Amino acid sequence: MGRTAVQIALIGLMVASAATLPNKDDWDIYSFHINSTVTSRYATTVITSRVANRMDESKEIEFHVRIPKNAFISKFRMFIDGQVYDGNVKEKEQAKRQYTTAVSRGESAGLVSSVGRTLEEFKTSVTISAHKKVTFELTYEELMKRTLGKYELQIHARPMQPVKDFKVDVHIQENAGISFLDVKGGLSTNALANAITQNLADKQAWVHFYPTEDQQKSCDSCSEQGLNGDLVIVYDVNRNSTLGDIMVSKGYFVHHFAPSNLIRIPKNVVFVIDRSGSMHGRKIEQTRAALIRILGDLAEDDHFGLITFDDGIYHWKRELVQATSANLQSAKNFAREITDRGGTDINRAVLEGTRMLNAHPRDGSASILILLTDGDPTSGVTNIEKIHSNIRQAIAGKFPLYCLGFGFDVNFEFLEKMALQNNGVARRIYEESDADIQLKGFYEEVATPLLTDVTMSYKGGSNLTETIFSQYYNGSEIVVAGKIDDNNLDAFIPEAVAISATERMTFSETSSPVETTDTVSENQIQRVWAYLTVKQLLQKELQMSGPEKEEVKKRTLELSLKYSFVTPHTSMVVTKPPGETATVLHKPKEGVSARPASPLHRFLIKTNNLALPLCFDISGYPFIKLLHHPSRELFVNGELHSVTTAVFKKIVIHFEADKHVEVDTKGVTVRVGENTTRITGEDMITADSLTVITRSKEIDIATGDTRMVIIVHQKFGDEFLWPVMRQKPSATDIEGILALKPASYEDVDGFPSTKKKIKDQEITVMSTSAVDYSISPPEMITCWLMAADSALQSPLNDFSVAQL
Repeated sequence: MGRTAVQIALIGLMVASAATLPNKDDWDIYSFHINSTVTSRYATTVITSRVANRMDESKEIEFHVRIPKNAFISKFRMFIDGQVYDGNVKEKEQAKRQYTTAVSRGESAGLVSSVGRTLEEFKTSVTISAHKKVTFELTYEELMKRTLGKYELQIHARPMQPVKDFKVDVHIQENAGISFLDVKGGLSTNALANAITQNLADKQAWVHFYPTEDQQKSCDSCSEQGLNGDLVIVYDVNRNSTLGDIMVSKGYFVHHFAPSNLIRIPKNVVFVIDRSGSMHGRKIEQTRAALIRILGDLAEDDHFGLITFDDGIYHWKRELVQATSANLQSAKNFAREITDRGGTDINRAVLEGTRMLNAHPRDGSASILILLTDGDPTSGVTNIEKIHSNIRQAIAGKFPLYCLGFGFDVNFEFLEKMALQNNGVARRIYEESDADIQLKGFYEEVATPLLTDVTMSYKGGSNLTETIFSQYYNGSEIVVAGKIDDNNLDAFIPEAVAISATERMTFSETSSPVETTDTVSENQIQRVWAYLTVKQLLQKELQMSGPEKEEVKKRTLELSLKYSFVTPHTSMVVTKPPGETATVLHKPKEGVSARPASPLHRFLIKTNNLALPLCFDISGYPFIKLLHHPSRELFVNGELHSVTTAVFKKIVIHFEADKHVEVDTKGVTVRVGENTTRITGEDMITADSLTVITRSKEIDIATGDTRMVIIVHQKFGDEFLWPVMRQKPSATDIEGILALKPASYEDVDGFPSTKKKIKDQEITVMSTSAVDYSISPPEMITCWLMAADSALQSPLNDFSVAQL
């Protein structure tokens, strides 16, 4: 058994915690209905929750649901005592003033946050008098995306208690005809299977989900709190017309173009794989596994290349080669040997992948560049705008770049902009047990090109959404919407031109009538056009800068307000009865919570030798005791960041009765007696034995035999603080996180990867990773995760303080 001495350091990571469930004794959800109507692939879903306060006193009633990330909330209403309280969509800055007022009063605000891979969480509440009722009604809209030959409508059911009247009703109407219908998801199996009925009749389909109260408690993902899972409606439409399905209503059209029976185009693909140190552990293992599986799916007429990179470039071969059995086996052997090390030179790696594709022109083929990375550029060219410019010029629109961002430490906006500028998309790969399946799943979406250089044209049409597409893949779909000039269908002529595996093709079918429909709801086709336009304007805005960016932002805002879409530029103000402050909801960015969530921070206990360090998580303690030295009247406390993935946003040092130092990311405030000095640049202040020296990205604080350095780190434009002890006091009465003495642990025989022993106590551990911010630049390292009390050998509460 090995014995390892460990020295304390700090590490931070924030995740959202689970929501508190209501007490059913307080209030009763007596009806919960989800009604979704899908017409021409556009889904409008209404969630209606009816709640009664059964108590003899007023109670705060909560409405808490999850909706797809791709959707826009378009309506929210509450019905109380015959009164209707409507949510109003407003310009975000205008709504923010109400948000700021609410926050300053300690009230709830900003009530939408990202949850997992595909969902966002909506939450609001209202106070209801004794024995009164409230009805909540939320409406959201989304355009269904066809992937791998199917559409999927995801409905998440989590009413937070069993409900007597629980119903999910889905009605699908597709004039092209429905080719198949299926129901999947965690709520479609085992005990709940007989609660589902489905019917398919040519152009229409119905799915009903009516579980009893007992069934709501007995399914795999259920409990005494009721249902908690997804119902996924899967379907596709008939594709008899090569031009596709065109729906027209009230002067607007939407065109779904997905020709079938085409010959696959051989592809040239280069995989650019990050092998830097931050990919250590499970990330690199899953990447190897996914890459080997992907290589096995290449067709023999495909050509491919493989690059790995850290702060250097490593080729399997310097040029593209054909996907023969021998070459594939050699590439798989190369993939098995990929190990992590070094920095991250994204610029050089992507440029090298681009060079390889440019050097391999092949008639009748389609080229694709795929980048997988988990971090920021740290080597070579690190200026993000310069990287974007370099890659855009090198690719020059000749092929798409797909960027896969591994985990939540990645700068996703950087990758998304780079992909969009080069006709591709960015996708986040979640750092979970199925990450290799996620990687493989993305590849399958782009594995079979059927058309390249697709141009859609509409004579007699205007205000068109995107009409040029670099490639069309098997199982996908191209969607274009617009206005019909003067609503003149006779002069409206759609056409698609593209390059197939063998020829230049024109899809026109001008003899086929454009389909007019009266079955869609009022202005629905117009709303599809608005939805698609706003989505594409948001992507354009990300790529632009200066006046052009502001013009696109203005247009996005106008459409969002006109159609009452909650987008990144608008917010919904939820009005409430007199005496209650309105709340405001914002749409979050990918991977970022738009409301303060209960944070989880990871702390790292580093070792003195080469053995793996320990780590533990802290949640629910905003103020941490860093160093308390009572005999010297020295007290150092830190405030954990409540929103971002950073750790400390403020650190305060109290020395004797009249000396105080407050450090935040903007500067340092020193108070000595009645005198206050604010330092924002490089300077030095001395007061008796207290010395404060501010340098670029570092604050040095010393008093007596104690010296601490506070490092200012930067990540994705946001700054945060990190305290590091340079000289620890020799006294025996010190306490706090920074005062911990070296600990030790031993491997447990037979359980080296799951258990450790500290002071004769066997502790369950898990191998994970954490960022070491005590050095600059920070590094990702592997650690043994255990409960905080076990790692600290003391109750976690001993390391918290009530205030700074």
